Amino acid sequence: MSWLSGSQRVVLTAYHPSGTNAAAGNQAKEGEEACPASRRSGQYTMHHENSKKATERPAFDRSSSQDSLDELSMDDYWKELENIHETRKNSHEEEEVVVVKEPDEGELEEEWLKEAGLSNLFGESAEDPVESMVFLSTLTRTQKAAVQKRVETVTQTMRKKNKQHQVPDVRDIFRIQNDPKEKNFRLPKDKTGTTKIGDLAPQDMKKVYSLALIELTALYDILGTEFKQQKALKIKTKDSGLFGVPLAVLLEQDQKKVPGTKIPLILQKLISQIEEARLDTEGLLRIPGVAARVKSLCQELEAKFYEGTFNWETVKQHDAASLLKLFIRELPQPLLTVEYLKAFQDVQYLPTRKQQLQALNLLVLLLPEANRDMLKVLLEFLQRIIDYRDKNKMTLNNIAMVMAPNLFTFHGFGSKSIEQNEFVMAAGTANVMRFMIKYQKLLWTIPKFIVNQVRKQNAESQRKERKDKAMKKLLKKMAYDREKHEKQDKNSNDADVPQGVIRVQAPHLSKVSMAIQLTEELKASDIVARFLSQKSGVVSSLQKEEVFLYEIGGNIGERCLDDDTYMKDLYQLNPNAEWVIKPKNI
Repeated sequence: MSWLSGSQRVVLTAYHPSGTNAAAGNQAKEGEEACPASRRSGQYTMHHENSKKATERPAFDRSSSQDSLDELSMDDYWKELENIHETRKNSHEEEEVVVVKEPDEGELEEEWLKEAGLSNLFGESAEDPVESMVFLSTLTRTQKAAVQKRVETVTQTMRKKNKQHQVPDVRDIFRIQNDPKEKNFRLPKDKTGTTKIGDLAPQDMKKVYSLALIELTALYDILGTEFKQQKALKIKTKDSGLFGVPLAVLLEQDQKKVPGTKIPLILQKLISQIEEARLDTEGLLRIPGVAARVKSLCQELEAKFYEGTFNWETVKQHDAASLLKLFIRELPQPLLTVEYLKAFQDVQYLPTRKQQLQALNLLVLLLPEANRDMLKVLLEFLQRIIDYRDKNKMTLNNIAMVMAPNLFTFHGFGSKSIEQNEFVMAAGTANVMRFMIKYQKLLWTIPKFIVNQVRKQNAESQRKERKDKAMKKLLKKMAYDREKHEKQDKNSNDADVPQGVIRVQAPHLSKVSMAIQLTEELKASDIVARFLSQKSGVVSSLQKEEVFLYEIGGNIGERCLDDDTYMKDLYQLNPNAEWVIKPKNI
C-alpha cells in the first residue's frame, strides 16, 4: 500500500523482532495488508493517532491534506527542474566524468562486508575471524541472514575466479550464534532514555554504522527490494572556492576561519540572509531569483566571500534562496552521497510507511558525519519556512516539490539517464523529501535495538578479553594483582557509596562530586539541576542547556543522556558505568 494511503501522524517509539501474534496485532492497528516476511523481521513500533482502517485510494489525492500530493502541485516540481536545466545550460564549465568499470556482484558484496566491518570473514584475514565472531553474536536473525547471503555470494565468486582465499563455511560462522531466546525477543518501551546521533562516542558510532548497514540490507532483503550501494564516480573537482567544491574541502577551508565548524560557512550565511528578510515572504524558495543576477552574485561570492568584502546588503531574498539551492545541487558528490542516493530514492517503493521511516532512519545513520550535519541544518531550516505557511503559502508539499530536484537529481550520473527517469522519480522523490522534513526528529534517533546491540558487543568483547588474558600463563600474576587491586578499590568505593547510590562527578562545575540516592522517579535532568543549584566555591558560568549527564564505561563507550532518562532503570542496565556531568564534546 502506498504511504499516501497510510494513517496520519506516525510516532516511532521502539523496535522489536515481532512474532506472528505481535505482527498481526500491529497490522490490524495500522490497517495494512499482512506481509508474511515482516513476521520474521525486526519492527519499529509506532503509535498511529486518529487511526482508522485505511482504504486504497489513487496515488494522487486531490484533497488539501498535507499527507497527500495534489496532482496540480507537481507544477512546482517541474518549474524547479526547468530552472535547474536553464542554470546548467548557462554553466561555464562542464564536469569531467570518468567512467568507472562496473564491479561484478562478488566485488560489490566484498565491499559490503568491508563496510559492515566483516572483512575478517574472507581474504587473507579469514584465518582469525574472532573479532567478527563477537560482532556476529549480537545480530538478529534477519541481520544474520543478510550477512550469510553476502558471504555465500563472495564464496561462490571466489571459487569461480579460482582465488586462493580461505573463506570459512557459512554454517560454521553462524553455528555459534543460535540463541533460542532471540526468537521471542521484544524490546518494550522503557525508561533508559532516547539516544540521538551525536550522543555516542566515536568507537560506538562505528559499531552503529556497521549494524545500520546490515539492518538496512536485511530489511530490503525481506521486502524483496534490491539494495545496492552505488560506486563513487571520479569527477574532476575544484580544490578551493564555494560552488562545486567537495564538502570535505569546504569544511577544511572553513575550519581555518572558524575552528570546529561543522557546517559550510556559505550555507550558514545564505540561511541567515534568507531568515533576516523574514520567512513570511510568499513563494519563498519557489520563486527563483533573476538568473543573470544570481550568476553575477555567485561569481562575486567566489572572489570576495572569504576576504569578507562581499556586500550582503545587495542580495535579495529570492536571490539568496536560489544561491542556496545552487550550492546544494552543485556539490560534486550529492549531499545524500553517490553510494546511498539510489537507496534514498527507492524508499518510495517500500510497502508501508513504517518501513519507509525505518529505512530513512538507517540511511541517515549511514551518511558521513559532514553530510549528515549539513542535511540536518537544511531540514530544520525548511521546517522553519513551513511554520510560516499561512503567510508564505509554502506548505510541506510545496517545499518538498521545490527541494526534491535539488537533492535527488545528480548530474554526475549523466544527463540522459536523469531526463529519462525524471517523470518516474518526480512524485516518489518529492514524497521522500516530504517524509524527511516531516519526521526529521525521528530520523536523527539511534534505534534502541541498535544501542542494545552495541552494549552487547562491548560486553562480549570485554568478557572475551578477560577470558583470553586469564588463559595466558605469563599474565596470570599480573591478572591476579590487578584483580586484587580492583577488588580493594571496589570494596573501598562500596564503603563510600551505599547500595542504591551513585557517585556523580562534575569536574567543570563548582560542586565537583556528589553522592546521589537513586529513586524510581529520579531523572538525568534532576541530577544536573541539583549540581547547578550548588553555590559553593567559585560559581560556574555554565547553564543548564550547556551541560549534560554522561554514562561512561561499563557496556557503553560514552553516551550523553537525554533529560528524561530514568536513572535507576539505566543503572540496572549498566551498573558498572561512571556518571559525569560535562559540556558536550569535552
